[in-house]
Amino acid sequence: MTREEKSQVIQDLTAQLADTSTIYLADISGLDALTTTNLRRACFKANVKLAVVKNTLLEKAMEASDKDFGELPGVLKGNTSLMIAEAGNAPAKVIKEFRKKSDKPLLKGAYVEESVYVGDDQLDALVNIKSREELIGDIIGLLQSPAKSVVSALQSGGGKLSGILKTLSEK
Repeated sequence: MTREEKSQVIQDLTAQLADTSTIYLADISGLDALTTTNLRRACFKANVKLAVVKNTLLEKAMEASDKDFGELPGVLKGNTSLMIAEAGNAPAKVIKEFRKKSDKPLLKGAYVEESVYVGDDQLDALVNIKSREELIGDIIGLLQSPAKSVVSALQSGGGKLSGILKTLSEK
């Protein structure tokens, strides 16, 4: 690879790192061709981009980025695969589901919404992170709950003005 090609790869990686808030580093070494294909298929279905990267080039892209990756450059040893997704927990769910059949991929580290997670022991914490859509759904559900209680109480008042007033005074 020429110096110009390396520079272009670093620029591309830097742009990818800048465009996303969810970055996972995983070790998928030792997987055979069929298992790797199955992993790529699972990533595609979960809308996770999977790419094998050179550690030195990724480290230089992290240094060139405006983001603070904390301890992540320190885990760039051995084979490294980059997993990028929109949802913060999507790559973790793919890894966890895939590990039911295989001992790989191993999580090296992750950068999710400006937080850094290092080590495979962080996988369960990453799976439990709620996406923006899940949080909005929870908030809407909580906001609708009191309104539903009032409406059902009003309906149980018999539909007459005196029953409605009595129900409201009890609430």
